[in-house]
Amino acid sequence: MMEQSLGTCAGCGIAIQTEDQKRPGYAPASALKRETVICQRCFRIKHYNEVAPVGMGDDDFLRILDGIGSTQSLVVMVVDIFDFHGSWLRGLPRFVGNNPILLVGNKVDLLPQNINLNRVRNWMQHEAKERGLRPADVVLVSAQKGLHIDELLGRIGELRKGRDVYIVGVTNVGKSTLINRILHDYGSADLEITTSPFPGTTLDKIEIPLEDGRSIFDTPGIINRDQIGHMVTPQDLRKITPTSRINPKVYQLNDGQSLFLGGLARIDFVRGTRQPFVVYVTNDIYIHRTKLENANEVFQKHHGEMLAPPTGREAAEQLPAFVKHSFKIRPTGTTDLVISGLGWVSLQGKEEASVVVHAPKGVSVGMRKALI
Repeated sequence: MMEQSLGTCAGCGIAIQTEDQKRPGYAPASALKRETVICQRCFRIKHYNEVAPVGMGDDDFLRILDGIGSTQSLVVMVVDIFDFHGSWLRGLPRFVGNNPILLVGNKVDLLPQNINLNRVRNWMQHEAKERGLRPADVVLVSAQKGLHIDELLGRIGELRKGRDVYIVGVTNVGKSTLINRILHDYGSADLEITTSPFPGTTLDKIEIPLEDGRSIFDTPGIINRDQIGHMVTPQDLRKITPTSRINPKVYQLNDGQSLFLGGLARIDFVRGTRQPFVVYVTNDIYIHRTKLENANEVFQKHHGEMLAPPTGREAAEQLPAFVKHSFKIRPTGTTDLVISGLGWVSLQGKEEASVVVHAPKGVSVGMRKALI
């Protein structure tokens, strides 16, 4: 016997069902009487900030992305400017067919003050090109603060040319917050998509009708497993996710010194002349400087306690073992060493330097042309 359709959750897009509390999409029968129906999981995320993991595999994400190539639409790819490396949606060009792509850098409010936004735009164009993507345009916004949303909507209007719009991105880039901002400022304020700092909040495509009969589709966030956020507890994820403007911290280091970024990464200055290391991570992370020769001992003794997050010995033990990433800094201009999902460290690149970054196994660590 076929189940009767009860509609979809306005928060995450999943089909509503009233039979099984353990399956995605469950809502008590009483909830169906409400004008806007959301599933129990969305209700708990929204009202209690509870984490509710859900079984949506990578194949499900790929199925949804794969369908975009066969449509005629504008694809809006949202990245987190503060975690550009970790929030890049790899392989997007092969999914979108001939559809134009508008690249949106979210969380512009987290960047340090007095930063030149034109330069950030050019930098994003350059980084996108390096990754095989030629966006039609780049727009910088803050979904949280409502900055530059008018400009974004203007560009979407110009570029979509009467077509549907698909919004894509990895988890935790602020996609749903962005759509809520658009809905709130320009129409259906009663329709609100569930947002939270936990991966996989949107479970299926959510369709938002536009006036011309077309729609904006919010797609589930693709999980990028090389971000450090997938390896820490929900409490620590909140601690490492910046919510206010980053204040860069400058450390003048001699070679033979190390910096711990909480207990989640370690930077060793192995060889080179004394120079500034500028650290861009959330303001709450404790940064500890020590001699390279003492670094292993300090880590063994204080991981999960003084060196936190991870918070507590148990969380520290659950983190994958650290692996080394070695970098040669050439005197060719400022360079960023990026730890996916945590932040980056900038070196001026006036002198050659040898640096080793230690991070949990599986976390992507890379070098790039400086953002700032």
